[in-house]
Amino acid sequence: MSLTLYNSLTRRESPFEPIEPSKVRMYCCGVTVYDYCHVGHARAYIVWDMVRRYLMWRGYSVRYVQNFTDIDDKILDRARETNSTMEAVADRFIDEYFADMDKLNILRADEYPRATHSIDGIKRLIHELENKGFAYANSGDVYYSVRKFDNYGKLSGRKLEEMEVGASGRLETAEIEAQKKQDSSDFALWKGAKPGEPFWESSWGKGRPGWHIECSAMVRDCLGETIDIHCGGSDLTFPHHENEIAQSEAATGKSLANYWMHNAFVTVNGRKMSKSLHNFITIRDLLEGNWSGDLESDPPSEGGHGEGGHGGTAPTKGGNQNNAKAVEPMAVRLFVFMAQYRSQIDFTEEAIASARNGWNTINEGLLFGLRYADKLSWDVEKTEQDAKAVEEFQAAMDNDFNTPAALAVLFELAKELGKESNILVHQGKTETLPELLQQKWLTLISLAGVLGLEVQPEADSDAAVGGLSDAEIEAMIQQRKDARIARNFAEGDRIRNELKDKGITLIDQKDGTTIWHRG
Repeated sequence: MSLTLYNSLTRRESPFEPIEPSKVRMYCCGVTVYDYCHVGHARAYIVWDMVRRYLMWRGYSVRYVQNFTDIDDKILDRARETNSTMEAVADRFIDEYFADMDKLNILRADEYPRATHSIDGIKRLIHELENKGFAYANSGDVYYSVRKFDNYGKLSGRKLEEMEVGASGRLETAEIEAQKKQDSSDFALWKGAKPGEPFWESSWGKGRPGWHIECSAMVRDCLGETIDIHCGGSDLTFPHHENEIAQSEAATGKSLANYWMHNAFVTVNGRKMSKSLHNFITIRDLLEGNWSGDLESDPPSEGGHGEGGHGGTAPTKGGNQNNAKAVEPMAVRLFVFMAQYRSQIDFTEEAIASARNGWNTINEGLLFGLRYADKLSWDVEKTEQDAKAVEEFQAAMDNDFNTPAALAVLFELAKELGKESNILVHQGKTETLPELLQQKWLTLISLAGVLGLEVQPEADSDAAVGGLSDAEIEAMIQQRKDARIARNFAEGDRIRNELKDKGITLIDQKDGTTIWHRG
């Protein structure tokens, strides 16, 4: 079987063939760091984390680079609002980004270049474009001459005549800029400094880079002139990725990326996230339970709304947060994988509930070996997996990362292990041979790991469920037994119900003993 990807550039699926055998160079557009990340960002970075993990599982050595945009009008606005500095705002929200992504079990990139650390490469690239006739300076600004690049629009499929000026939403003082441009479709590579703003010295005067040129420079500096995969949200296809291609390929004469991949949007209750609808949900609030199911009733709040990374982040805390529950990080990952990455996914209470239930099923399967390996006398040296399940999982993932089909394989394994767990608890033995159960469990652990679905650190520790250790549970069972002996059945029922509320199920045996299990 060969891995097949949908390439946004060619608009078709094709076998994946890296530039160097067994090596993949992959660049992902990162966030503009001025606020907390939202569920749209969660989807994007979970998806690209999955792609990276799967490539590694398939035997590729992956170098994964993801940038931070740390100089931008939105960052400067936030600095003014908070009486802070551009550097302080960027540093703070880079830290917040890592805090959120670590909770979602997203692997750290091999490198995180920052725009402000890449100024030399940016200026060098602009000079090359000037020397080749693709860029021109005017009153301290430098612009890219779009009509000089014959293939402009090849990624988005747009014709130059149909493109709107300012489609990026990042143009400032449009009328002044329009007067400086040779053509309305041209875009800024370098912006002359405004009073009170950060700047860098250059041959064009004091200024700072435009948004699009930053990624072109960082890709080349970190990964080279042509890379295997360039990825990001579908909202970045135009103008950002289109402009990256124009800049990089005009300068080098080579393809910027052989494969372009884009994830689709997250909607909320069937509607696009937007400031006017007040339906943003930050990752932080989602994981902590500070979000409202009645999203459309939330009061107004400020913030950006791009999903692919550069589009910004969600507004800082706010909203009617009185009827939500904290969502487990693994349930968030599962929610993302319930749709193939190129399909729109709708964030609803029902979808999150389904993801929670799905994660509970898979988590119980993942815990099977941790709970019963000793009881089943498993051979710790064995590593054999279920070949049929592995084959089905790989077939699904090789088909342009069809995660819903891949999850079906995990659910089948997890449900079988869950069934055997119940039989073991009630009958003291399993219907399936222990060695076959070990094989299925090892398979589930391996394949779930490819999707970044892993048992949470506290899931089977001493404080596993409801904060109770095994010893505390045994002590409460003894208290219940003593109460029943004293014919204080009300106290016995109270203890049973308390344990039940904390996720502990008691099973009274005919011989008078009581066994228990979590979940």
